[in-house]
Amino acid sequence: MNGEWKKKRRFRQNFARLLQKMLRKPLLQAPYTGTVNSVIILAQEKYGDAILLTPLLRLLKRHFPDSTVHVVTFSRATYSFFQSDRNIDILHLARGNAWPYYRHLLSRRFDILFNTKDHPSTSFLFQSLLVRARYKVGIDCDYHRGIYDYLVDLDFHTPVALKNCGLLDILGKSVHPYECRPYLPEKPVSETVQAFLKSMQERTCTGINISAGGPTRYWTEENWKKLADAFPGITFVVFSAPCDREKKNRLERQCPNVMPSPETANLYEAGLIVGKLKLLVTPDTALVHVAACVNTPVLGLYGTAPQDQSRFMPFLVKHKVVVSPTALVKEISADKVIAALQAMVSN
Repeated sequence: MNGEWKKKRRFRQNFARLLQKMLRKPLLQAPYTGTVNSVIILAQEKYGDAILLTPLLRLLKRHFPDSTVHVVTFSRATYSFFQSDRNIDILHLARGNAWPYYRHLLSRRFDILFNTKDHPSTSFLFQSLLVRARYKVGIDCDYHRGIYDYLVDLDFHTPVALKNCGLLDILGKSVHPYECRPYLPEKPVSETVQAFLKSMQERTCTGINISAGGPTRYWTEENWKKLADAFPGITFVVFSAPCDREKKNRLERQCPNVMPSPETANLYEAGLIVGKLKLLVTPDTALVHVAACVNTPVLGLYGTAPQDQSRFMPFLVKHKVVVSPTALVKEISADKVIAALQAMVSN
């Protein structure tokens, strides 16, 4: 698997180098002073990345209210996430709906294109080449120079929400970091979730999220139980993805201080529950950023990769981070998380 990943990375890098040799675009100095009647944004594929794009969408509409904002998605999950976002004028799905997408895309010309990735991506580079835009903006890295007219020049370890909002700097608009809090586009809320929300007392429960975006980010079911058992006076609410529902059900059955909670249909419903918590304990995954949307403190569990701790840290919320001695979150001892939670609830 590691060898296959390296092959794909080399292919992406070689494709970027080829485009650099072909295009050789001179780098223009910000600010851009032309029209901003239309902007097209290439959105990343994961939920967490989608959440961290929302501050830019809100700020674009604030500073350029008459502009038409297009967002291109590359997965059905993020397409669904953005479908109800009122800051997006036209939403596109590039994969699985190719002909209507390209027919619509190629008939238009945009003022600004923005690639949100800060590393070379074959599909994003291809879209950047294909889309007709007067000026194209990327995030600065060795493989983007010469391909884009403007580059967002921020340190690699800058939080992703701030990197995305770097487009506003290119467009000549000054943005304070506190304006970059993400949000969740509104969705319908089930009667079951509405009833559960009414039953919760404001900011008294603590959430634990047992799911993660990849196998290296999971903490063990045994450790989650140890954490709940260590705080008999705290009421916990468990969050999980559908694939981990049985683990959630077991914790609710086995731990008397775990409150049974309904399934949530989307991140918006989950966010409404997170917004009523005192704090949330979660691995490095999308719920970290859901908590940022509703200003709920976070105790985050991270692997050793420094870029995960810096770029995807809990943003604009009170937080504490526990880092594994290895790349595996499961290697974090229960005692360390218990101590960190004790410190947070005591403050």
